[in-house]
Order: sequence, then C-alpha cells, then structure tokens
Amino acid sequence: MKVIENASAVSAIPRLIPLTDWNQHHPWPPIGGLRHLMFHRESNGFARAFVKCGRRVLVDEVEFFHAVKQGGVRGQQEAA
Repeated sequence: MKVIENASAVSAIPRLIPLTDWNQHHPWPPIGGLRHLMFHRESNGFARAFVKCGRRVLVDEVEFFHAVKQGGVRGQQEAA
C-alpha cells in the first residue's frame, strides 16, 4: 500500500524536461520552434510553460500542453 501512495505523490510533481531534450520525449515542436516560443513567452501565452534554473531552461510538460490547448494569446483574444 505504501508503493501506491508514493506513486500518486510522484505523479503530482510536474515533469520538467530540459529544452534541449524535448524531442527525446515529444516530436513536436522541433527545438527551433520551442526556442522561439520560449523567447517570446511573455507575449504568446507560454510564460508558465518555461522554468529557468540558472542558465538551464526547463519545459513544464503539463503547462506547455495546457498553453497549446488554450491557443496561447491568440486563442484568448479570439474568445473575447
């Protein structure tokens, strides 16, 4: 029973993938597109998807796909 409790606790922690390793986990977007989204994150709705740890950029997988589903800023402007 302790194993099940530990497994549920681990799933609550978001998976942070280094930007350079993204394509080892997901085919889309390519690294260049992901860097573009990261560079313009404040204006495109992806600010919560990227976490900086020193010089390293990590992608919060759940937040990234949530932003994709919302359509970034464009999707929010069209809904208004």
